Amino acid sequence: MAKLGNSDLDVRGINLGGNVFGWTADEQQSFAVLDAYTAAGGNFIDSADLYSGGGSETIIGNWLTKRGRRDDVVIATKTGMWEERKGLSAANIAAAAEDSLRRLQVDHIDLYYSHIDDPDTPIEETLGAFDALVRAGKVRYIGASNYSAERLAESLSISDREGLAKYVALQPHYNLVERDYETDLAPTVEREGLGVLPYFALAKGFLAGKYRSKEDLGDSPRAARASSYLDERGERVLAVLDGIAADRGVTVAAVSLAWLFAQPTVTAPIASARSVEQLNDLLPAADLSLTSDELDALATASGS
Repeated sequence: MAKLGNSDLDVRGINLGGNVFGWTADEQQSFAVLDAYTAAGGNFIDSADLYSGGGSETIIGNWLTKRGRRDDVVIATKTGMWEERKGLSAANIAAAAEDSLRRLQVDHIDLYYSHIDDPDTPIEETLGAFDALVRAGKVRYIGASNYSAERLAESLSISDREGLAKYVALQPHYNLVERDYETDLAPTVEREGLGVLPYFALAKGFLAGKYRSKEDLGDSPRAARASSYLDERGERVLAVLDGIAADRGVTVAAVSLAWLFAQPTVTAPIASARSVEQLNDLLPAADLSLTSDELDALATASGS
């Protein structure tokens, strides 16, 4: 159990990514994953209006209603990146929130993200719109994703100055082979006490050990994006992951996620699964404590 930043949201285990719901997992498969995830003690589900054009939120909403689980889970979703609801203007945020509430079949969203920074809209307008949702009880807390350190710091400063709702969480691109976060955003996050929920925690499947050669790529929707890691450095990282996974009797994916869990400022990595079998490969990460030698070996292999 961990507190999410300065909020009172309690997070247990992995933050389950809903990006595959309605994409590579249909409703029946998604329900099975959600059932298994909550049965294992998980309580934090991440989505976005962008995912499957609202399909992910719709599936999650159907599951919440049919299973009666709304009070058992923390629901996070995002807006601002989907072409149908693009940008962070006040009007767009208000409309997008109503759409998400309807699809999710809930009366409030626990954590509502700016999915991507919008340089064309004044930060004050964006934060004012989020603040209105919080004051109306439609959103409990707000978060940011795909923000630079400068824009994040400016947003936090404006919230303090104007007395507006303030970001309590950041969703950055961060994993064992993508580590710019550590020098770019981490100092701001640590100073401000934000919770951190990294996306692409498994580097689009690469850090699950799925793609080790061009032949492994096949026609998977994610494979082409993971191919960029098939180089000497990537092979070095996989070799260390393989060794630790074998020693610990867990999957490569679990070790990769456990590395993220061990990083300063990280609350819980986001990981998605389109089947219960995939989910079972991930779940041990939350209880896997890597030794300092194992952490050092992984950091060295990844180039730091």
